[in-house]
Amino acid sequence: MLKLPEVLPDCFYQNQPTLISPSSPTPKHSLYLSNLDDQKFLRFSIKYLYLFKKSISSDVLKYSLSKVLVHYYPLAGRLRASTGVDQKLEIDCNGEGAVFAEAFMDITAEEFLELSKKPNRSWRKLMYKVEAQSFLDIPPLVVQVTNLRCGGMIMCTAINHCVCDGIGTSQFLHAWAQMTIKPDLDLPIVPLHTRHVLKPRDPAEVAFPHPEYVRNAPRENGHTNIDINHFLQSQPLVPTSLTFTASHILSLKRQCVPSLKCTAFEALASHTWRSWVRALDLSLSLTVKLLFSVNVRKKLIPEIPQGYYGNGFVLGCAQTCVKDLVTSNMYHGVKLVQQAKSSLTDDYVRSMIDLLEDKSVKTDLSMSLVISQWSRLGLEDLDFGEGKPLHMGPVTSDIYCLFLPVVGDFEAVRVQVSVPESVHDKFEYYMKDCLGKEANGYHVEENGFC
Repeated sequence: MLKLPEVLPDCFYQNQPTLISPSSPTPKHSLYLSNLDDQKFLRFSIKYLYLFKKSISSDVLKYSLSKVLVHYYPLAGRLRASTGVDQKLEIDCNGEGAVFAEAFMDITAEEFLELSKKPNRSWRKLMYKVEAQSFLDIPPLVVQVTNLRCGGMIMCTAINHCVCDGIGTSQFLHAWAQMTIKPDLDLPIVPLHTRHVLKPRDPAEVAFPHPEYVRNAPRENGHTNIDINHFLQSQPLVPTSLTFTASHILSLKRQCVPSLKCTAFEALASHTWRSWVRALDLSLSLTVKLLFSVNVRKKLIPEIPQGYYGNGFVLGCAQTCVKDLVTSNMYHGVKLVQQAKSSLTDDYVRSMIDLLEDKSVKTDLSMSLVISQWSRLGLEDLDFGEGKPLHMGPVTSDIYCLFLPVVGDFEAVRVQVSVPESVHDKFEYYMKDCLGKEANGYHVEENGFC
């Protein structure tokens, strides 16, 4: 039986991180960011953690990174605020380079695989922290490769969300992996960096109400301003990690009465939202929202071209009062999710882009659970030449819910979200409650603090 440390040992850095610039000249210009890119809600980096059984030479990885950055040159640039009144973000494509850090940690891949069931703050040492005065000063791409005692490695990447979405991160990582293994092959998808297909109209035409957003003042529920998001941020949080197999998801779908044809995402998103609201024990009269990412590349007219390398997703919004959500069966929530998805037409998305010209508009997080889907993006299939990862997931857990891939089981989904310590047990109970006999063999990870 392995005796595991409660937290990860320290990383040892033999050298200072280096800047990896594109290996050949790249365009030097300011890159316009669309209103979907330039949202305050997206001003953070998407941080992935990969565990590999065998390491790849850092020199090989740095060389292939310099080669792939020729095609993905905005990731080697720097974000900056434009000189206009609205201070809109843009990318200075200057080829300055991505940060690449190398480290060693006295732990084995097997030991970390056991610890991967228990997210905690110590994982953050696996991602090099760039000392910066502001978000804009952090390079769009930061990589840390940590070699392990057993000959394995952990690779962590931080990719700025204003530059691309989950589809874009997967596209880049697979391009880097291919450049590592087969540098002479053409890239399977050529990135398209121009964002003008998502420019707002002039004049703006906001033709729909957009419940995903709110202007600066928090909205009112009755006579009192209530902000669940603020409450959650103020609490000691515990990350939960629950794996749903195909049979579990089928069991959830069968909870819809009357019967309703739905996707795995629709069923699991509705169930997670309902369990979260029940666990928080909110007043039955409050209105709650579910915000979830929806790829709109094929919903626009004309469709966004393949390889588009910007944010091509918007937030779908399901909303209802607490009473209707928690006292109804699965049908009610699933139907709301489906209606939110079907409302995202070309006209609706164009109206949303126009709305975001108003910089006083922000994502309404006050009464919302946010779900981001990392499964079905191929993130778990990344292979730099020594095999696919033993584990793939986020560096840390947060109050935003992630639907994660499960290595070795394409149909399964791991639901990870941090909840207040005081409601942790209730949340897990409600997540498992309606599965009945299907809960046999149900996988709930041991949890640590994040």
